[in-house]
Amino acid sequence: MGFIEICTIVMKISLVFFMAGNLMDMGLRLNLPDAIKGLRDIKFVTYTLLWGFVLGPAIAYGITLFMPKDEPLAVGLILMSLAPCAPFVPIFVTKAKGDLGYTAAYMFLVAIGTIIFMPIAVPFLVKGLTVTAWAIARPLIIMILIPLLIGMAIRRFSAKTADKIQPAVKKITMVFTILVFVLLIAIYYKGIVSIMGSLAIATQLIYFFILTALSYLTAFGLKHEQKIVLSIGNSTRNLGAAVAPLFAATAIAPDAIVMVVLSLPVMVLFPFIAIKMFGKNAKA
Repeated sequence: MGFIEICTIVMKISLVFFMAGNLMDMGLRLNLPDAIKGLRDIKFVTYTLLWGFVLGPAIAYGITLFMPKDEPLAVGLILMSLAPCAPFVPIFVTKAKGDLGYTAAYMFLVAIGTIIFMPIAVPFLVKGLTVTAWAIARPLIIMILIPLLIGMAIRRFSAKTADKIQPAVKKITMVFTILVFVLLIAIYYKGIVSIMGSLAIATQLIYFFILTALSYLTAFGLKHEQKIVLSIGNSTRNLGAAVAPLFAATAIAPDAIVMVVLSLPVMVLFPFIAIKMFGKNAKA
């Protein structure tokens, strides 16, 4: 067994802990009364689901029509479009003076939405990806739904216990987060270098700019504190959920994974852009 094969095995194991840890951390911090306020806001819920699982994927699919020679890269973009919201979104929402209660509602909605919509949408949007809906749903249930529910259950029955173990879960998860991305770069660095001259980065910049700007500007009837949650949430992606279907497939397209890996610096950039663009609308 070679170095790359060993790294791949370690990376897949680390990916499980990375995703499960992030969602358990979210569950441990999720204050249900705060989240329920956002979940009762029909406009907010509608905008969240519309941008997360209808308009976002539709825009990504439209962009891929101009990438006929880069099919694996197009696959990566479509998968990212079905997995909105990175775990670090609350940090940026706080900086943007957004509503953390609505942030909790947003993260809960997109976590459940990813589990439901991704297995349904991937077979229709991604041609040639030999993977069943259940093969996509299974790792998402294991790595997203179950850890989230466990964290929420602990918070529900003992907030003191949740507050006590959450910092440890966060630290352990951070270790696996770093490990996952170091291993992804180590495994796919040749692919990353080879597509630097392609349209991969340009398409990501276009995609993330459209989502960042329009999800805020079209959120009619919401306050800045709620709009900025949508903008920052849509400007980031859950990379673990995006690559999960690729590892479930019988044949992994390396360039599709490379496309997802390349989005990391892009999606770290765009929350800052959202704050810069719309921060003036925040209350002093």
